[in-house]
Amino acid sequence: MSSQRFKVVLLGEGRVGKTSILLRYTKGEYNDRQVSTLQASYLDKEVSLGEGSIAKLSVWDTAGQERFHALGPIYYRDADGALLVYDITDAESFQKVKQWVKELRKIVGNEITLAIAGNKIDLEKNRNVQESEAIKYAESVGASHYNTSAKANKGLTEVFNDLSSRMLTRRTDKGGLTSGGAGGGGGRGVGGRAKQKLGM
Repeated sequence: MSSQRFKVVLLGEGRVGKTSILLRYTKGEYNDRQVSTLQASYLDKEVSLGEGSIAKLSVWDTAGQERFHALGPIYYRDADGALLVYDITDAESFQKVKQWVKELRKIVGNEITLAIAGNKIDLEKNRNVQESEAIKYAESVGASHYNTSAKANKGLTEVFNDLSSRMLTRRTDKGGLTSGGAGGGGGRGVGGRAKQKLGM
């Protein structure tokens, strides 16, 4: 059985649900009154990908507020993957995803695997971002697109499984497949538990 360690960053505007996605996915927790992230923290999660492959993810939650935007490169310059999150009820948050993608490409280049999540599908009746537009954009930048809801616990396993599989394929294609390989997570994950660290 081989395991690979990967660093994944969650990016998006404040209040799109990044922290809620992280807590729901790694710990099964959800809080309607989740406080905005001020710096950065991460949680670890193991993903079984079949055929004896395990991805050990260190998923970093980054602050989306403008005043923290300059700190972004500190967290994602060594990332293997990024999940870019927008709120389906907030068109501006989707436009911000496009800015994050441009910034990622500038800092990290094409060596990062991307996925885009349209979050808060539990508020579908208030949707302000057309799903077809979001999917078309995702395809144009080589990203997958998923509809998610941290509140309803929908789509999270699917998007992280997809991202993990694609990161593993990228690393294998580059010839970097070694047991416990050093993705950006750098020795932080343990077993099947979710562990939290605070950045800075």
